[in-house]
Amino acid sequence: MAALVWGLVLFLGMHSVRIVAPAWREAQMARLGRTAWRGLYSAVSLVGFALLVWGYGQARQQPVVLWQTPVGLKHLAPPLVLVAFILLAASQVGGNAIQARLQHPMLLGTKLWAFAHLLANNTLADLVLFGGFLVWAIVGFRSARRRGPVQVEVKPARTAVAVLAGCAAWAFFAFWAHAAWIGVRPF
Repeated sequence: MAALVWGLVLFLGMHSVRIVAPAWREAQMARLGRTAWRGLYSAVSLVGFALLVWGYGQARQQPVVLWQTPVGLKHLAPPLVLVAFILLAASQVGGNAIQARLQHPMLLGTKLWAFAHLLANNTLADLVLFGGFLVWAIVGFRSARRRGPVQVEVKPARTAVAVLAGCAAWAFFAFWAHAAWIGVRPF
């Protein structure tokens, strides 16, 4: 469990610098240069991600069950994650109506992904991993909203691209990658 926690601290901690210390972040970018800052940010994030993936895998070997999950909640997770994938795609396809309306679809998608996994899973490792991401995404969304609205010039075709890309990525992950990479079949 320690590796999972340290991974979350590094990964979410690095992703929280803009939330908790924006002036320090700007100072580091000015001191190091934008490219070096991005390199440091990426390196720390990758180490954190690797630790949390490894730590979660280790914690799943000896699960600590916290509650019994009702079967219906497990069936609710896939459609919620589908919406999360669409939101993630919308954050990457510029100029779409989803991004214009919701402003920060990646953070909303992360919240929905984490919430769906908390509904479907019931161990301490799940609570730590998905609960950590859920809390981070809530705080991150509030922080991003305080920075003010993002101006997006909407091009209708890009909304369709975002939705189709999100659906395709979800299908790939739900029907193949989740089982291959994580060892759990959602269906």
